Amino acid sequence: MSTAILDELAANPKLAYRHTVAEYQQMITSGTLEEGSPFELLDGHVVRKIRSTTGEDPMTVGDQHAWAVNALTDLNRHLPALGCHIRIQQPINLPPDDMPEPDGAIAIGGFEGYSAHPGAADILCVIEVADASLRRDKGYKRELYASHGIGMYVIIDLVDRLVCVCTQPLKGKGRYSHTETLSLRQTLTLPTPKGKGLAVPVRRLLPPVR
Repeated sequence: MSTAILDELAANPKLAYRHTVAEYQQMITSGTLEEGSPFELLDGHVVRKIRSTTGEDPMTVGDQHAWAVNALTDLNRHLPALGCHIRIQQPINLPPDDMPEPDGAIAIGGFEGYSAHPGAADILCVIEVADASLRRDKGYKRELYASHGIGMYVIIDLVDRLVCVCTQPLKGKGRYSHTETLSLRQTLTLPTPKGKGLAVPVRRLLPPVR
């Protein structure tokens, strides 16, 4: 898309057609958009997921991003006993205009209990691994998750090598009332349905320095 069109849409977003969640799912069902392709629905727009390292080819998956996602996957060893599981890069249904695919999402119960994509009421925590995607993750996605009342939003910041934890969402207002920054020496406590949180050292979520 040309810069001129992008500038025009930025000045007047109503000129662009916005898809609903139902329309987006129909695109996948019909084969118009291949299931599993690197896209997500944000604010009614089908956009490419950003998993690259800053300054590198945006079509690639960065090495450090992949490392951090694997670290999230490893948490599933501990979560079932606490009444939940972590979904990795799977859609969350946030109608009417959003179906994001966060890098991690802690959902209530086991995966076998979901015949459809979970909604906000099913999700205790959303986790994004951020490098080139940092602007999107700290901007629109933080507003989105807060607006839908998701209790905790975690950004694993690969650029500054820290973890940002947002809690106490103001539902419908697009912001969290409490934000905390955790360094390598600190511990992140993830929520679970059974009341006992899962303590995860931040150093286990951030890849080693190359």
